[in-house]
Amino acid sequence: MKVLVIGATGTIGSAVASALEASHQVVKGSRRGPTKVDMEDPSSLDALFDGVPDLDAVVCCAASGSLVDLESAADDEIVAGMQGKLLGQVALAQRAMRRLRDGGSITLTGGTFATPLAGGSVGALVNTGLEGFVRNAASELPRRLRINLISPGWIKETLESMGEDGIDGTPVSEVARAYVKAVEGTAQGQTIRP
Repeated sequence: MKVLVIGATGTIGSAVASALEASHQVVKGSRRGPTKVDMEDPSSLDALFDGVPDLDAVVCCAASGSLVDLESAADDEIVAGMQGKLLGQVALAQRAMRRLRDGGSITLTGGTFATPLAGGSVGALVNTGLEGFVRNAASELPRRLRINLISPGWIKETLESMGEDGIDGTPVSEVARAYVKAVEGTAQGQTIRP
């Protein structure tokens, strides 16, 4: 299969691209590099699909959001918190469903945390919205296309890079396997928590 991995320079994206390269042709997209894309810019998504035709699958690992204090956050900060991760991935899915080969796969990235996180209310809104979107969008996709959401919590390597104990995180290699399974498998409309 020909698979586009967006966010291929990040911790998760680079692990996913490496895991997929064992069996597939992988095109790596990011804000930097030869295949450029910005999840906050719909025109860059259009240019991406124009420049990378004949895809079988799209994987989006470029999904981040900042922590914002709910009480003091301005309206535009809340909208900005939803722009790339929620609205950008919805825009990506719309374009992918028009451009992927029959039977193709769309895999998005959400997030999940066991306990509430200070400053995480907008992130919780985004992640819950993505889960609902994927669950419903699965029923609307044409041509046997599939859509799923990977919802990792903390990544072990990310915690360690922040100077935290990685014991509460999932190893990035395990998270990457969940993405590969979503691309190669038959799951449809699922939220997968590695």
